Amino acid sequence: MDESYANLQTSHLLGSVPAVVSEDRKSTSYEAPVANLQAFPPNGAGGGRGYQTLRSPIEEIEQQPANNWNGVFSISSYTQYFNVDTDIVLNRLMSSLYPINGDFFSKIDSNPDLYGLVWISTTLMFLIASLGNCSTYLMDKRSDSSTSWSFDVNYVNVAACAIYGYTVIVPLAFYFLLQYLGSKPRLISFWCMWGYSLSIFILSSVLLIIPVEFIRWTVIIITGAASASFVTLNLRSYVEGNDPTVVLVAAFILQLGLAIFIKMWFFA
Repeated sequence: MDESYANLQTSHLLGSVPAVVSEDRKSTSYEAPVANLQAFPPNGAGGGRGYQTLRSPIEEIEQQPANNWNGVFSISSYTQYFNVDTDIVLNRLMSSLYPINGDFFSKIDSNPDLYGLVWISTTLMFLIASLGNCSTYLMDKRSDSSTSWSFDVNYVNVAACAIYGYTVIVPLAFYFLLQYLGSKPRLISFWCMWGYSLSIFILSSVLLIIPVEFIRWTVIIITGAASASFVTLNLRSYVEGNDPTVVLVAAFILQLGLAIFIKMWFFA
């Protein structure tokens, strides 16, 4: 009994004296082992990765693959398609004005851009809306000298729907059509090519304000034929091995139809 009482801890009692620690024991330093936390349980027995060390939340976020749908609605996902400089854009603009070559896809294969699609479409939209009002005024002024200037804002709405809708929907339709025919096109390349195909309309819209109907029709037919030839000659590389007639004729008619629509609605 006395021995059991002697073994009781008395350091917490009031007035107790702490045990004397020798200097040798004080001077001895102990290094705590570094803890290596591990995830438990392991990831399966067969083919698993076994025990893994825990990572910080930032590392986990960086290692997680991005959700495809989140990428579609993220602006940062499209920055790579605007990584072009002035020389590249000018080179592609000049290529779109010479449709005979038909090698546009080979030039943009490594770096297709949406810069041309956005800015060429936007420039053309505002240009045909403003010049269309000028053209209407000049034609009315020619027949009636007392005609006063008035701006029809409805031209902007129609131009936005027509140009943006055409440059987005038509390439998308041909993308699915060629996939159905067994080709493997790139949608970004199609949007890039159709965007640059509208650059020639920017030049011709300046000539369409001339109040002479014969000149207007001559300009728009030449413009539409050149733009349609650019599209069909470059599109031909994706339909080799299939019957290209229907696809190429459809692309030519749609591009020429856009030219006629611009003439009839904005420069009538």
